[in-house]
This record gives sequence, C-alpha cells and structure tokens, in this order.
Amino acid sequence: MALPSLLVLYGSQTGTAQDTAQRIGRQAQRKHIQNRVAPLDGYNVAHLISESLVIFVCSTTGQGDPPDNMMNFWRFLFRKSLPAGSLCQLDCAVLGLGDSSYPKFNFVAKKLHKRLQQLGASLLSSVGLADDQHDLGADAVIDPWLASFWDRVSALYPSMNTVTPLPEDQPLPPRYTFHFLEGVGEKSGDTERNSKEQRVPSESHPFPARMTSNQRVSHPSHFQEVRLIEFDISDSNIEFTAGDVVSMRPCNNPEDVEQFCQQLRLDPDSRFILKANDSTAAPAGLPEPCSLRHLVEGYLDVAAVPRRSFFETLQCFSTNELEKEKLEEFSSAAGQDELHAYCSRPRRTALEVLCDFPHTTAELKVDYLLDLFPPIQPRSFSIASSPLAHPGKLQILVAVVGYRTQIQKPRRGLCSTWLSSLDPSQGEVRVPLWVKKGTLRFPADQDTPVIMVGPGTGVAPFRSALQERVAQGKAANVLFFGCRSQFKDFYFSAEWRDRVEEGQLKLFTAFSRDQEDKIYVQHRVQEQSKLLWDLIANRNACFYIAGAAKDMPASVCDALKATFQLEGGLSLEESDQMLVAMEKTGRFQSETWS
Repeated sequence: MALPSLLVLYGSQTGTAQDTAQRIGRQAQRKHIQNRVAPLDGYNVAHLISESLVIFVCSTTGQGDPPDNMMNFWRFLFRKSLPAGSLCQLDCAVLGLGDSSYPKFNFVAKKLHKRLQQLGASLLSSVGLADDQHDLGADAVIDPWLASFWDRVSALYPSMNTVTPLPEDQPLPPRYTFHFLEGVGEKSGDTERNSKEQRVPSESHPFPARMTSNQRVSHPSHFQEVRLIEFDISDSNIEFTAGDVVSMRPCNNPEDVEQFCQQLRLDPDSRFILKANDSTAAPAGLPEPCSLRHLVEGYLDVAAVPRRSFFETLQCFSTNELEKEKLEEFSSAAGQDELHAYCSRPRRTALEVLCDFPHTTAELKVDYLLDLFPPIQPRSFSIASSPLAHPGKLQILVAVVGYRTQIQKPRRGLCSTWLSSLDPSQGEVRVPLWVKKGTLRFPADQDTPVIMVGPGTGVAPFRSALQERVAQGKAANVLFFGCRSQFKDFYFSAEWRDRVEEGQLKLFTAFSRDQEDKIYVQHRVQEQSKLLWDLIANRNACFYIAGAAKDMPASVCDALKATFQLEGGLSLEESDQMLVAMEKTGRFQSETWS
C-alpha cells in the first residue's frame, strides 16, 4: 500500500490552531507523507467526500463559536440535508485547542467530532482537548494525542514503517524564497484602491481610518493607563451596531525592528519579491515588492512569546554545541517544563530568544523568516460608541497592557502600546481597520429592559448600547459598573450621570478600593435582587456581562442565581435551569476575555 496523503484543516482565531496545524504538516513531511495545510474556509468542503485522511484542528471563540475562518465550513457541515453516510470513506481526527477557564471549553472540537461521526466518518482517535490552563500548556495534550494518531495511521498504512523519517535537526525546505531587487520602489498596497472601490472593509482590505483623538481617561496617578481613542470612518462603507467589534493589526516597535535587522544582519531598506516553493499562497497584505523594514514592522510577530515550533525550526540551524543542546531540549516533549520556565512564564519574546542564542541567529537564512515567525494577529476591541450619537466616528476604550516578570525589561502589550504611542495632534495618523459582528445582541423591542454588568473596560460595548438605545427612545436600561476608585477609573462618569438625570438609566456602582471592604459588581447585583427579579421574571429583561474572564463572570452568575432563589423561590437546580434557558433564548449573553 502506498503512503497516505494527509489534509490538515484548521479553524484559528489567534494563530494557535494554525501553528499546530503547520506543525502537524511538518511532522507529515518528515515522514515523507504528502500533505496540505489550509484554513477550513480556504478549502472546498464539497471535496471532503473524496478525501481519505484528514486532521481537523480548531479553537473555540466567544461563547462556544467557531473561529472566523471556519464559519462557512461550519454552516455547510451542519446542514440537515447532508446524508448520514456521506463521509463513510473518510478517516479523520479532531484536535481542539481551548482554555478551561471558559465555560464552553473546546465546544467547537467536541461538536465537530460528534457531527463527523453522524456523517459516517471513521474517527481514528478520541477528540483531543488541549488546554491552555495546563501547567505545561496545550502541548501536554497535543504531544500524546499526536503520537497516538500517528500510531493509528501507521497501522492503517504499514508502508509508513518501511520509510526512514527525516532527522529532526535537518531543515525542511522553506515555504518561500526571497528574491532581492536592486533600486525598485515599493508599490502601494490595496488600501488606496480599497477606498476608491467602495467595498466593505475586511481583514484583507482594511479601511485606513484617520485617528482624530487619543486621550487618557484614567487618572494620571492610576497604575492602569486607559485611553479613549476615536477614528473618523466617514466614506468607509463601515456600518455597525451595539455589540460589534473593530479589528486592527498592530505594528512592531521601531526599536525592535532595528534590533531584529541588526541581529540577523539584514538591510531594512532592501526590497524583495516572495516566491512560494509549494502550493502555499502568498502572504496576504504584503506589497510587492516589499521592503524588509515593512515585513518586520507590520507582518512578522517578533515581539510574541514564541511557541515550541519556533525552537523546533531554530535548532535545525544551530552549529554551536551548547546552543543546539538547549534548543533540542526546548523542542522535545521532555523539555516542556524547561521551555515554560524560560519562555512562557517570564513572557520572553522571540526577539529576546534570538539575542540569547547569538551563534544560531547568525546561521539563520532569510528564506526561513516566514517559517520561523508567525504573522502578527489582528486585535479586536468592543466598539464603545454608536453612530447614532457620533455619526461617521468610531470609538474604542483601550487598557494599555504593561507588567513585570523576572526579565528586567517591562512586558508590553503589542497593540495597546502601539495605539497609545500614536498622537494625532502631531500629524495625521491612519490605522487600517475593519468591523465584525460581535457576540452581543441587544433587543429590538422598545419595551424590553436590558441589564448590563460591565466592570472596567468591559463597559465599552454597553456605552455603545446605551447611546444606541437612548437615541431610539429605549429608556429601560440598568448598568452595573465596577472599578477600583470613583476618582481614578470611573470611565464615562459624567455621561452616566446625565443619563440618570434624564431618566434613561439606572446606575449601580462598585468602587472596590474606596473603602476598607472590597465591593464588586456581584455584590451590587445581589443587593438589587428585587429589581432584577421583577425585570427578568415580569418584564422579560435581557442580562449581559462583559469583562475579564477570571472570577467576575462566574461570581455575577452566582449572584444572579441567588436572586432567582431569594426572590423567585427557586431551588439551586431550578435557578441553574433558568439561567441555561435564558442563555438559549438570548436573554443571557456574555462577552469575556482573558
């Protein structure tokens, strides 16, 4: 029997599932197995009936939703008209990447696994449920799952056992070759054409929005810098409603760009054209020709904490004995404790790793840049304004991420730091962006009350909702807002006061550090049990939570269920069932992030 041909399809929101899929593709390549790696929506799903061996790698987003790049596949696969045995020729496996701190942990992978069984596919392994919360990260599940998968494939295709795999320290061919040019300027990208063609902006064709203001809204003495940023989106064809999100792709720090080019001895001003060495598509968004400076500044994620795959590729180039030994350890299953301590825990960046391995870095070839470094992933923000209140404008509320680890240099969030550095008062600033539908949906009915719990920057989508609802004459609005101090991070306080005075809002605040005992939003929810029960039980109110996914959402849910028990006389089990029923009908919604 001939060697199998493997198709690896991924649904990825932040790049993790894509990285894992590409790692599986490299493993197949080392086993001399012909393979193709592609996003699920980049594959014609109608061809699935003629495939023989497929791995599906998928993450879960939002409240159990599939990633953006597998939505079309998802809708097709769950058509009721598909015959029960339509995938009976298919051998496959499903690997899910998730985070158990979210209630719908690996929901997409579990549901996909079940659906493939219903369609007659033969599942070679139980569904893999990788968990970011594991001490060793997702690889603690991925490694044994992949080992088991390859064992099953070897049993199905005994010819695999007669072929000697390529050694781990032998570089695979690069996906692209750089062809450098002399004296050729960079062509402008698609952004200019985009505005002329009047298409709806998207990730592949973002709108270059002009930043009109960028102001700090937390007190200067407060440890957390939070900024309200406004963009002019006039003539963009962008439309949005409350609950939608705006996405953008940040740029690397100019200092990091210079340091990277120095480390790899690259001329940032040299220009090149990329040639794919296989069926890989050219990277989206890169001009042609492109400068190395543009590539490093706006495409390669050199400031990210590198994944294990980075070290697997890096060790292939190392000729220094000490460095090679360490890189091999970081690449191995047994070395994941060490890698976690070196990289993940202190949040060491890929650029800092290159500095720690100077001999290996000196051996790197430019053709492997796109194999080593993933593309910068877009960042999404809840829109904090409504076009009904601010026509032609779009506002976001951004907490600037900064913290310390054992590394001397402070850690910075790439996108929030980049945004905070942009100053429209010093000259025109343009940020390419696009809008997507969010997970929160607000009721169209004029009389349906909404109850919103949004501590900190979680209040952003509720500001948009309140502006929209007030403009539509909807006055049944309740907001629970929490922060540390009334005087330091009480965002939009004047706006809320105006709404309260005009009878358009009931506001309940929790300032956790303004008194000896800490008070949080869940305490205020419990205090207002009579009001909430009346709104939910008698007036069909919708309940929303937005904010950090640590303890707050669960605590608010517990407070809400306690309200059901206290005011409605429900048992614990009945209160659980009531919350589940509200979620199923869209009357309970949450948008949380880690």
